[in-house]
Amino acid sequence: MTAENEDLPLKGRAGAEYGEEMEARASAWMSRAKQGDSAAFDELTRTLRNRAFLAAQNWVGSRDDALELAQEAFLKTYRARDTYKDGEPFLPWFHRILRNTCFSFLRKTKRLKHVSLSAHSEDDEGDWEIEGEQPAPDAALAADERAQAFWRGFQRLSARDREILGLRHFQELSYAQIARRLAIPEGTVMSRLFHARARLRTALSGTFDEAGEREEHGR
Repeated sequence: MTAENEDLPLKGRAGAEYGEEMEARASAWMSRAKQGDSAAFDELTRTLRNRAFLAAQNWVGSRDDALELAQEAFLKTYRARDTYKDGEPFLPWFHRILRNTCFSFLRKTKRLKHVSLSAHSEDDEGDWEIEGEQPAPDAALAADERAQAFWRGFQRLSARDREILGLRHFQELSYAQIARRLAIPEGTVMSRLFHARARLRTALSGTFDEAGEREEHGR
């Protein structure tokens, strides 16, 4: 796999290109919504809801929970519209609301544990372990033994690893877009992806072979 475009077993189906033009439109819609334009917020929600769902699902696993949490994040965004600063990039602002909504859910269900990364991290920030098994994201995935094995490996990763891999491989954002979304330098994006991919390979070690053996022997 190359550093810039590694293919993972799951790919996102998030729709159209999500570049600078889309980011500008999202910020403009939010500014209009702040001024009372409900149609602008409806358009914002319609455009971003699938990506919000994908991001939530990376953290919480369950499709139903992810749908509810994405909707809750949009509701919180609307209620907080007066605090949005015109001209501020909307997507990083919304991503923080979505992340906090998902983490609040994980804390409530006692699945979130703070850990120090000083021993094996590329930077000094802490991270979160997400505890508890969750079912595969959808019925098609559940029917695929190898996809199930991938999902189990993905669930062993920390919250931050899931986040960076999800933005890159499921939502297919560029390094520059991820940097803007997370408000970090592109170099940090590259470093986090490198380490997250390494930890994913470790988490997947042996799982595909085991899945293949079960398929070969009719489970």
